Parts: sequence; structure tokens; C-alpha cells
Amino acid sequence: MSLDELAEVRAPHVYLAKILGDSMIGAGIFDKDLIVVDRSRTAEHGEIVVAVLNNSEPICKRLFMMGGGVKLQSEDSAYPSKHILEGDNLVIWGVVNYSLRRHGKA
Repeated sequence: MSLDELAEVRAPHVYLAKILGDSMIGAGIFDKDLIVVDRSRTAEHGEIVVAVLNNSEPICKRLFMMGGGVKLQSEDSAYPSKHILEGDNLVIWGVVNYSLRRHGKA
């Protein structure tokens, strides 16, 4: 099976993004990993997403929806969660389906 088949990388609604930083190490996503993001899926509680908050840089976080509120949580306690407040502009770019890590020499 090819990577294209496994991760549907050639589908128009799927893209790759490179992770910068270690805020998601608890989920097994490390600095410089590639993530496979599906824009066609609706994000659900507890899923890892790529999001933009208030027109900032895209971030990769775990999505929590509780009691009408929304939180984007890092998977490393050194990084604070982002609680979405009234008036914030949150755009979910997609749901992370896979992460890929290079193990050989660059």
C-alpha cells in the first residue's frame, strides 16, 4: 500500500503540514513531524486539529468542546491551553489523521 492510498494524500481535501515546536509531544507529534490534515471532516470533541485563532499563525492542538465552551489544548503541560472566548475568531482548518516522522539522515 502506498502512502497516497493510506493517507489519501492526493485527495483535494487533504494536505500535509510541518510541525514546528513540541507542544503536542504527549500525542506523539514531535518537532519537524509532518501531519496529514483532512479539511473535509468536521472536528469532534477530543480530536487533534489545525486551527487559526484570531487570524494568528495556524496551530495544532487537541479540541475540547464542553458545556458550550471550546478549548484548544496542548499535549505538553509547559504550554497553556487556549480557551476560546466570546468574540474570538476560531477557524478549524482540518482534522489531523496521521503524523509522519523522518528517522533516517536528511
